[in-house]
Amino acid sequence: MIESQKKLPDTNIILRYLLKDEPHFYEKANELFEKVRVGEEKIIILESVFVECIYVLAKFYKVPRKEIVEKLKDLLLYKGIVNDDRDQLIEAFTIFINHSYLDIVDCILCAKAKMNNMKLFTFDEDLKKVYAAKKQTG
Repeated sequence: MIESQKKLPDTNIILRYLLKDEPHFYEKANELFEKVRVGEEKIIILESVFVECIYVLAKFYKVPRKEIVEKLKDLLLYKGIVNDDRDQLIEAFTIFINHSYLDIVDCILCAKAKMNNMKLFTFDEDLKKVYAAKKQTG
């Protein structure tokens, strides 16, 4: 059997799927994500797409952080999501929900630095504190 080519969805595909606000686009997005959910299709969601999804959901649709994180974490657990950085993104989402004063980019930096045993270089004192606490706990 020939493995199908991985797909790289953009922000709008994910937004239409999560929001179900445009029926025609939702139908197409849902068709893809149902296949991804059960592992019939393989996709990679770039961290930049996650960042944009969070920004749009929070700023334009006023979706609470906790709800955004829950939806994106659930999505990351679909069988057909083949991101190499899945665990790092889930950790970043956890930091994001627990530290409302940090933006998602800072949370991704913190998670990737911690999980790759790298030193985080920043002038942001809040980010330094969260990173130091994360280094001590894991």
